[in-house]
Amino acid sequence: MGRLIEEYFDWLCRFICDKRYLGRKSYRKLFRLLFDTEFFYKIDMDENRLQDGLELRERFANENGRHSSMKKPCSVFEMMTALAIRCEEHIMDNPDIGDRTGKWFFDMLKNLGLDGMTDEHFDSQYAKGVLNRFLNRKYKRNGEGSLFPARHGRVDMRSVEIWYQAMWYLDQALKE
Repeated sequence: MGRLIEEYFDWLCRFICDKRYLGRKSYRKLFRLLFDTEFFYKIDMDENRLQDGLELRERFANENGRHSSMKKPCSVFEMMTALAIRCEEHIMDNPDIGDRTGKWFFDMLKNLGLDGMTDEHFDSQYAKGVLNRFLNRKYKRNGEGSLFPARHGRVDMRSVEIWYQAMWYLDQALKE
């Protein structure tokens, strides 16, 4: 991995590696897998999630006085980090609580079933299977196994764009 990409990877990790959600655990192996896995979508509007992920590269370049020259496809890690940032900055921002970008990211990991994939317990084959299920929308109708399961049974979550899944999930979080 080139130096610029490594710096970018570390920069992404800083958004989500809040000790409140990590404790003393390390997820670097999982994060690397997420970073090395291309994000693709089956529902047209999910292209927005891909674009959000790619826009993090521009943000990185601007904040670090760099030229954005990365040519690799958007990764699952970039998409999830961008989505966690969007959830916090545009929807759930609460100065009294503080930045919860890491919370939204780790909620997604938990919902996928990857929250146990610390460096000590990392199982690459299992994690790849989970990502395959998610990306190909082979999770359950209620969204179990996706980033954002639904608590209602009205809609098949496999047919709903990720943004709407997130909004329903966050709406429920506000009610709890």
